Amino acid sequence: MVPAGKRQTVLGVLDDEGIDYAVTDETSGRGYTAVVSFPLPTSAVEPVLESLREAGLERESYTVVVDAETVLSKKFEALEAKYEADEDTTGDRIAREELVARAQDLAPRISTYVLMTVVSVVIATAGILLDSPAIVVGSMVIAPLIGPAMTTAVGSVIDDDALFGRGLKLQVLGFATAIAAAAMFAWFVKTVNLVPPGLDPTTIEQVSSRLTPGFLSLAIALGAGIAGAVSLRSGVSASLVGVMIAVALVPPTAVIGIGIAWGLPVVVLGASVLVAVNVLSINLAAMTTLWYSGYRPDNWLRRDEARSATLSRIGVLLGVLVVLSVFLGGTTYVSYATAIAEQDVREDVAGVLDDAGYDRVALVDLESVHTDQLWDRPLDPMPERIVVTVSVPPDTTHPGLAADIRDAIAGQENGVEVEVRFVETQHAPAVTDRPASASWTSTSALAAFEVDEVADTEAATPPRQFSS
Repeated sequence: MVPAGKRQTVLGVLDDEGIDYAVTDETSGRGYTAVVSFPLPTSAVEPVLESLREAGLERESYTVVVDAETVLSKKFEALEAKYEADEDTTGDRIAREELVARAQDLAPRISTYVLMTVVSVVIATAGILLDSPAIVVGSMVIAPLIGPAMTTAVGSVIDDDALFGRGLKLQVLGFATAIAAAAMFAWFVKTVNLVPPGLDPTTIEQVSSRLTPGFLSLAIALGAGIAGAVSLRSGVSASLVGVMIAVALVPPTAVIGIGIAWGLPVVVLGASVLVAVNVLSINLAAMTTLWYSGYRPDNWLRRDEARSATLSRIGVLLGVLVVLSVFLGGTTYVSYATAIAEQDVREDVAGVLDDAGYDRVALVDLESVHTDQLWDRPLDPMPERIVVTVSVPPDTTHPGLAADIRDAIAGQENGVEVEVRFVETQHAPAVTDRPASASWTSTSALAAFEVDEVADTEAATPPRQFSS
């Protein structure tokens, strides 16, 4: 909407830029004389708006940016080519004003945000206790966690304290509410025995996998933050990216609640470190991506202030992440050392079974049992107990196998206990010639004949086990 006295100035700017426009007289008597409509490529919105404001278009006047599905015009195609070739344009990113509007839309009302967060984390807690990945994934779809993180990043780079404060407040409120909801729901489930009595949450895969975060967790969170910022600045839907951000935040938050309900400080600590790393990484990646994309305050006098504030916040986030990375590095190293130790054990067992005395013994399974948690064994990654399951022919005994395996395992001075379980097996060669009477037997009769033969040749024998 063009204010009185600015009509020729505005139209002159559009003519200089080679932009098609349509002018309609404004007769509402509110100080505007015309309404000008003109199509622009996405990359041209921000520079054209800046040119109009430099020409005197007041910020108080109405400017509405809408999406056009298709513009059919040779002149518009030339305009697109012009801005694509112009190195000073903003590429495929949306204008600053559009970015702010999208960030505000992603930050819902507090009541809606809290309700959706509680529902999401309760579903995630139920899915984790059921050890159901499908339910956990479903909880991520409804988690409204992308909005606050992106709002905080946008408010920082454009020096909008109100927007930055709103995003930060929503993040703190969201995680406090989510942890409380998860803890209360898990306590209720435990109290009314909706899960088996005596359940140890650390034996659930969905829980144990989030107790020892490594550097891969950091990579996932940084990638989610970058993807969120790119989707925001390019104007595409952020729904799928929101699910990725929820992957990094919702399940570990639910695990914290489970640890509180069961009174397990180790679970609370491990999951809390993972949540902290993910939250900081997402905010750091989003803030850095938007700043690198060229977003700055519209007032050039505030750009130095925005730069200082953004860089200081990035520095704080990096500093905290460096401290937490010590924990991540420790768990990564211990996980690696444990995997190497278990691989050495497997090779030692295979070497024993390759001896001539055990030529009829075949390895079925090997289990390494650790009685302590991952972070309790940084200097001794060897398992406390090895359970080896082997198959042997009937009536075959190898009472010295457990001792041989124990002696062969590297690090035997650490007192590794070896348990060998024997499973007797029989093998019958394939029958190539059937009796003549079977050649004309119906399918069901032939099936019964084969089942009887298998039952006769493979009798079940209880397993035997020796321990050393």
